[in-house]
Amino acid sequence: MITVAVTESEGFAMSALEWPHHLLTLDDWAELPETSEFHVEVVEGVLAVSPRPLVFHQRSIWRATYLLDEQLAPDFSAVNEVELLLNEAPPTVRVPDVLVAPASVLDENPARVRAEDALLVVEILPEGAKRTDQVTKHFEYADAGIEHYWIIDLDAPVSMITYRLVDGDYENFGEHSGKVELDVAGMPVVLDLDALIAGRVQKL
Repeated sequence: MITVAVTESEGFAMSALEWPHHLLTLDDWAELPETSEFHVEVVEGVLAVSPRPLVFHQRSIWRATYLLDEQLAPDFSAVNEVELLLNEAPPTVRVPDVLVAPASVLDENPARVRAEDALLVVEILPEGAKRTDQVTKHFEYADAGIEHYWIIDLDAPVSMITYRLVDGDYENFGEHSGKVELDVAGMPVVLDLDALIAGRVQKL
């Protein structure tokens, strides 16, 4: 079993993941305690732990999810920070910032979404760990057969690169800034990139 160890240091309670000494199985991953302190994924059976995103990043994730979900066809839905199963053994489970999948799949309230059910994955680049989204996840999502992958960079001016799967590899389908119109599941979607970091977002 994987546990969270709690220690006391100068009057402050601190918690840390107790690292396993073996490659995790999917059952091991499911038993991992929830933590609000870390962003935790598993890559080929190995835990990948990073700091939770700050408020600025989290707000952008919520806004991107909202803007997409409000415009999708009724049989699709956008959700944020849900587990995405890319491989079972050894398991690779990512937690993308935004994911679009059939509403029928999400309505079942699954523990995690399978790669074959994911139409679009969106990652908003974190500070200090951009290579993971730009290189590692770029390969993983393509290898898992996810048709669309968008990468958003919040550094001014806010920009986005859109990739689409062609013959097993992602091809760059455009680099965007400002307000962009794209096709998702046969529906035109307008995404105002500047709204992701604005003080307030306009309701649709």
